[in-house]
Amino acid sequence: MVAPDGLRILASFARPHRRALAGGLLLALAASALGLATPMVTKGVLDALADDGSLRGPVAALLVLLLVGAVLGRVQWVLLGTLGERVVLDARESIVRRYFRATVPAVTARPPGELVSRAVSDTVLLREAASSSVIGLINGVVMLVGTLVLMSVLDLVLLGTTVATVLVVIVLFAVLMPAIAKAQERAQEHVGRVGGTLEGTLRAIRTVKASGAEDRQAERIAADARASAEYGIRAVRLEATVWTIAWTGIQLAVILILGVGAWRVGEGQLEVSSLIAFLLYAFGLMDPVTELSQNLTALQSGLAAAERIRAVDELATEADEPAAAANAPGTGADVPGAGAGAGAPAPRTPLRPSGGRTSGPVLELKGVTAAYGPDREPAVRGVDLAVPARGHTAIVGPSGAGKTTLFSLLLRFLEPQEGELLLDGMEYHRLGHAAIRARLAYVEQDTPVVPGTIRDNLLISRPEAVEEELRRVLADVRLTEKVESLDDGLDTELSAAAVSGGERQRIALARALLREPDVLLLDEATAQLDALTEAAVHDCIRRRTREHAVVTIAHRLSTVIDADTIVVMDSGRIRARGTHDQLLAADALYRDLVEALRITEKARAA
Repeated sequence: MVAPDGLRILASFARPHRRALAGGLLLALAASALGLATPMVTKGVLDALADDGSLRGPVAALLVLLLVGAVLGRVQWVLLGTLGERVVLDARESIVRRYFRATVPAVTARPPGELVSRAVSDTVLLREAASSSVIGLINGVVMLVGTLVLMSVLDLVLLGTTVATVLVVIVLFAVLMPAIAKAQERAQEHVGRVGGTLEGTLRAIRTVKASGAEDRQAERIAADARASAEYGIRAVRLEATVWTIAWTGIQLAVILILGVGAWRVGEGQLEVSSLIAFLLYAFGLMDPVTELSQNLTALQSGLAAAERIRAVDELATEADEPAAAANAPGTGADVPGAGAGAGAPAPRTPLRPSGGRTSGPVLELKGVTAAYGPDREPAVRGVDLAVPARGHTAIVGPSGAGKTTLFSLLLRFLEPQEGELLLDGMEYHRLGHAAIRARLAYVEQDTPVVPGTIRDNLLISRPEAVEEELRRVLADVRLTEKVESLDDGLDTELSAAAVSGGERQRIALARALLREPDVLLLDEATAQLDALTEAAVHDCIRRRTREHAVVTIAHRLSTVIDADTIVVMDSGRIRARGTHDQLLAADALYRDLVEALRITEKARAA
């Protein structure tokens, strides 16, 4: 009924707070001891009243128990509430950092909404499970056992009646709680699907509306919502059955205790004060039973969430250090970025000074074959490519030729199955991910906007850049006038809907230029620009090619013609390379691609 893996994950979140947990347990046990003592003190009050004794002592004891219990209860509440929030915070930080350490294929293989649900919804379910549930279970057991022990001190016959009822309730919980936990787990799974599907659909809202698919997509999402509700209702019904039988059983036990107890008092076998104390214990018997069931339910919900969170731990991560650095003494000191993780700062100093990069290529691929999974066909095969330290290299080819995969390899989003990549003559596997990416800048084709302001979007690539540098790159991409027209200027909040596609592309290009990379990777970064802005951006790129390398995935004729070297890819292989004129004369596929680009350009112009 309790998954060992789930318990291990819960324990990992609770372990840093073990002192607070121990304190919470001690407070809970102390409060329980006070609660268990109250009926006995009440019996003392009644006995003193019957014997014409002083009531001052017993009444004072009751007041002390009340006050101390109230103080302990408040302290425990604050302690465990604070602990629960810290557990949620730790879990969220751990999950988010894991996402950003994970490889790109591992993250993109799952719907973003599902990943968000793990960090937002599932972590909430951990709060009670990892903080107060275990304490509640221990305390509930102590309370239940303590109540039964004190009942036995008062009267064994009445205890027998009570134990029979408690056993029925325990058996009932043992039988039905797994079914309740399963229903809750399935309900939460469908909630995650709702989040993932809804997030993806909202991203494509224009396409959905243009396709007249609003009702179909809504029904698809509603189906998961209905399934979640169905399992939730099933859990509610089972819980209602359990509690109805439990409460009925306890009430029946109280009635039996009253009947049998009255008979025993009449027979002189039991004092009235003992019967009243016993009834107080019987009335309070439901408290530990309730505590046990509620905390068991919370623990099972937390375990279900922990199982889903465990999937986050299975995301493949980028290595924290190069293989060579792990085995060769001194390598980490000799190789810039060695040992740097994916998110760690990396030096921006080139492996070779820029003044010395005149003969050899800055990037090389030698016999590289790569696939997006062990059971999938290679996306590129036997690729040999050298990118000069200066100049413009354009990559063209039909859809599925492997162009984007080539960029994923250069950025080390994807690892090769065969062959090797080199940066300034040094093998990639000897360099940390951050050290490689510190030398590169990348502009995606769909140019996503990072949440935040225009300034945030620019500084994400180079946080130490000053205002003058920001203004310079904005001027390079002709965004100065646009930014100055905004009320908050660079501090204007951005969203995907707040800027046009062309403006997103220019912000992304400015972000890449601000990085001042040795190699600028552009996945057709001017596709959504007007002719005048595109010409200005191309001038900026040309200036960069005089001192640095630019590699472009080309979908526009102007980009192809401007390139110093054009690489033609087909079916994951490089089939030809050369200048525009050379390839027009020598390669039929390139001629077809150029003709298609001409037709596209004419259509745009019309």
